[in-house]
Amino acid sequence: MARRRHEEEHDNHERWLVSYADFITLLFAFFVVMYALSSVNEGKYRILSNSMVVAFRNPPVNSVGQTPTVIPTPSPSVPTPLSSKSSEGQRQKEREKMRQVAKNILDVMAPLVEQGKVRVLETSRGVSIEINDSILFSPGQALLNPTLAKAMLSVAEVLVPAEFPITIEGHTDNMPISNAQFPSNWELSAVRATTVLRLFADAGIAAERLTAIGYADTRPVEPNLLADGRARNRRVTILIDSEIPEKSTELDLQGSATPPTGARTTTPAAVR
Repeated sequence: MARRRHEEEHDNHERWLVSYADFITLLFAFFVVMYALSSVNEGKYRILSNSMVVAFRNPPVNSVGQTPTVIPTPSPSVPTPLSSKSSEGQRQKEREKMRQVAKNILDVMAPLVEQGKVRVLETSRGVSIEINDSILFSPGQALLNPTLAKAMLSVAEVLVPAEFPITIEGHTDNMPISNAQFPSNWELSAVRATTVLRLFADAGIAAERLTAIGYADTRPVEPNLLADGRARNRRVTILIDSEIPEKSTELDLQGSATPPTGARTTTPAAVR
């Protein structure tokens, strides 16, 4: 019996077409999906866009329902702050008031100014009136000379309507003093300043505007070597302060400043 010849099997060279067809099919499906996702409903897009514009810009809408075109306008230039101008004007008014006060004091103290017993000075802080204590007090005493009481009352009348703080300073020479009433020049200068303060308060000047300080011989204006210099240093100075006291702030342990509860600015009539 004859053997069958096995037919030779030929290689299928077109097998790759199956994979290629599958790849093309998947690629087509991918682009279809991408196109579907990229398709936008134009009507819904406009509604959303207009809603966002209205929400963020809030422009007026006309009667037709269309949003008008907004034309940007240039921002105006920043004007010069008025605070500096107003503060400068306030300082100018205070200087004018201070000069008028100094002129009125010069008028009431003219005889003593001519004798060289009183000097009226204009300083950066305000007006300073230096009065030689020889015309106000007897040596080693703190009682006001009756003959000068009227002149001091005239000064007080000038200062009553003003609103400036007033500091009264007592100064002595370096000659020591020690008695039952004044153990040192500190007590003497402080009591002399307080005496003038009491006269001003009795004349109608508000107590919160008054301060009395005793400096003893710590702030001489002339050397204490000669009698003339010591006489020049024995004086009472009335300082009319043009600066408004600032509110105090309390510092904590961390160094931060916090205003104390219920704190207010005052100028106590105290003796230092």
